[in-house]
Amino acid sequence: MAVLFLASFMNLIDVSIVNVALPQIQADTGATATQLEWVAAIYVLALAVGLLPFGRFGDVFGRRCLFIWGLIGFTVSSAVCGLAPDVVTLIAARAVKGIAAAMMVPQVLAIAHVIFPAEEKSRVFGLFGTVSSLAVVAGPIIGGALISADIAGLGWRLAFLINIPLGIAALIGIRIFVPLLDTDSDAQSDWIGTSLFTVAAVLLVLPLIEGRALGWPWWCFAALFSAIPATLAFVAFEHRRSANGLSALMPPGLLSNGPYLRRLGLVTLFFSGVPGLFLVLAIFLQSGFGLTALQSGLVTTPFPVGVMLASMTTERFGNRYLSARIAGGAALLMIGMVALQLVIRSIGADLNPYAFTLPLLVCGFGMGTAIMSLFQVTMSSVEPQDAGGGSGAMQAFQQIGAALGIAIAGQIFFGLLGEKGMAAGAATAPRFVEAAAMATTYSIAVFATLTVLVGVSAWRTRRDKTGRCHKPMKMLPGFGKATMRS
Repeated sequence: MAVLFLASFMNLIDVSIVNVALPQIQADTGATATQLEWVAAIYVLALAVGLLPFGRFGDVFGRRCLFIWGLIGFTVSSAVCGLAPDVVTLIAARAVKGIAAAMMVPQVLAIAHVIFPAEEKSRVFGLFGTVSSLAVVAGPIIGGALISADIAGLGWRLAFLINIPLGIAALIGIRIFVPLLDTDSDAQSDWIGTSLFTVAAVLLVLPLIEGRALGWPWWCFAALFSAIPATLAFVAFEHRRSANGLSALMPPGLLSNGPYLRRLGLVTLFFSGVPGLFLVLAIFLQSGFGLTALQSGLVTTPFPVGVMLASMTTERFGNRYLSARIAGGAALLMIGMVALQLVIRSIGADLNPYAFTLPLLVCGFGMGTAIMSLFQVTMSSVEPQDAGGGSGAMQAFQQIGAALGIAIAGQIFFGLLGEKGMAAGAATAPRFVEAAAMATTYSIAVFATLTVLVGVSAWRTRRDKTGRCHKPMKMLPGFGKATMRS
């Protein structure tokens, strides 16, 4: 269990650790604002497009084998990131690292599900949730401490090189403790479906990141529109493959499941509201107001602490009040984001780090309140035979939402700051304040929308259950049904 969770811990801290390193990466490599966005976004985008196929490939080629190759790729690419001579090499290595993580991550719970007996699984999965929460908390702090320590003058490179000893330890542990597992000899790889899914995701994210720096040329709009037929082609191909009796990347039961697909849209929207904000905050705090990487990581720590507190608090509710918890969590996130925007706008020449504590704690508590309920509601519309594919698709769209959030928040922030706004003396504090405050507007809009959509659905469902509504009313598809069932 420790070996499996160590690999998962490495992936989770890597998502958050890079944010605190971005200002130093820019200072050391001369990276443009667009390149900084790619450093953060390329990892989650590669992870997103790889989760679906590699979850299936584990069944085909062997979960232990794929886990080992993913861990090797993750460790080697971490070394390349840490030794990268320029930002282009760093971005390429981060892309490879995301693919390696996609090979590794789906196998963690799949292996745990197979090798642990039924009476131990609840403890194993509970500990997995605890380790995941600790990784999210530890990422910015570990990254900030390593960068600030500047051991051997390596600076930001230590945030990536730390994975080398961890990866070697995990590889040794796998060889000793993780057994060989059976494979599914009847399963086939869906290479064409994988390619279509990748193309659709890239067509959506690429122009959102590159458009601002290039002045929004015609091909950016063409790429955005092309993402629609690419998605339709993926769906049509998966239907055709299933009709021919072949295993599909997404089972036909999911592609024809309207409530599930709409909930995937909500998952994507929900997870687009946070990651970009933390990229903005890291640059705002370090480049704008001179905080160290460690200080920056400590300022944002109340958010993951709030997530942990909410997870422990809401665990006792089980499957009750799912829609209300999603709406309540989204409302807390909206309130916290508004408070965060007010704090940012109130900053003058000096910054008070403690002013961020309460807004970020409220945001984290809202995130922890909503996130597990959203996962439960989304999976409640999936038939048991499609549970594996449904879970994989949900995680993939979660990462696509994160990539979109980074792209959109970056567009707003760097658009107002200017391409040279991070250079020393090129921007005053008020300029950073305005850019960061406007970047939070997207997050406020996201969580306000979710609060209304899910809140109205929960209210209508409760009114139907109490008998005050004689005629069934149209609800947000599936949410009410899931709540009534639970």
